Amino acid sequence: MYAIIETGGKQYQVKEGDIVFVEKLEADGEVNFDKVVLVSKEEGVVVGSPYVENVSVKATVLKTGRARKITVFTYKPKKNVKRKQGHRQPYSQVRIDSIIA
Repeated sequence: MYAIIETGGKQYQVKEGDIVFVEKLEADGEVNFDKVVLVSKEEGVVVGSPYVENVSVKATVLKTGRARKITVFTYKPKKNVKRKQGHRQPYSQVRIDSIIA
């Protein structure tokens, strides 16, 4: 059984026991994802429009952190215009506990 959930403007395919890095969540401990786009069961696949009703995914937040730094460098040739900038994206590491369908 697997499900496709939507969080942080992105979609993730998850199964029970998976560890997923998602956009930063403000919650600590237990998290419940209600925006389930698709769920696969033994009977078949159920696709929502836009979300599947009465289905949720329970998860536990393991840690919250920031990813490695990336360097953003923009310039305009022959104009002596340069800009160097760094960015670290915040994330939450989540373990999927159960899919309630």
